[in-house]
Amino acid sequence: MSYSRYAVYYLPRNGALAAFGARWLGWDAAAGRAVGQPDLPGLAALTDAPRRYGFHATLKPPFRLSEGQDAAALQEAVRALAARSAPGQAAGLALTRMGRFFALTPTGDATEIARVAAACVRDLDGFRAAPSEAELARRRKAGLSPRQEALLRDWGYPYVLDAFRFHMTLTGRVPRAALEDTEAMIAAHLPALPAPFVLDALAVMGERADGRFEMIARYDLGG
Repeated sequence: MSYSRYAVYYLPRNGALAAFGARWLGWDAAAGRAVGQPDLPGLAALTDAPRRYGFHATLKPPFRLSEGQDAAALQEAVRALAARSAPGQAAGLALTRMGRFFALTPTGDATEIARVAAACVRDLDGFRAAPSEAELARRRKAGLSPRQEALLRDWGYPYVLDAFRFHMTLTGRVPRAALEDTEAMIAAHLPALPAPFVLDALAVMGERADGRFEMIARYDLGG
């Protein structure tokens, strides 16, 4: 299958957390298939934005391949990067309100997780085509700081390297009046969260014709 864009994600392995994330969002990115969601009020609309990406954490944000590169070469580069990279670990994961959306984020020191993400951004950047002016304008609508603008210019995305925060998104933007109820609803359905949390593999992802991302390959971190 051909893909319009590629990305490198962390996807949880088969287990309670992966099953929860796929069902919560209605899309299993590892298997590339739709999943029935729990019968909860407003859940489909609440998860509409993150559904296309699946339950994941972004390590190398979505990009079009640069001229002269192909998917096979990208996969080989990710395999080699994984082979030389040690896993990243944090104390655990916790449900976190990030502005007006919810995600799972690391607890404790996340330095080693950020190290893995930074390696993905830097070491794979030769595969990334420069963003279009329209893509840049869309990113700037968020109101970027000078540092974020520099990161956008240099790396095609404003929230990488020192602006990176590992997160596994669970909702789109939630109305202010619904924040507390939404948090309680998510908390009531979460499985036991891993402690410690280990980022142990890199997943190469492709954006399908329908706009949803699916896993192409996963490589264990072995450095």
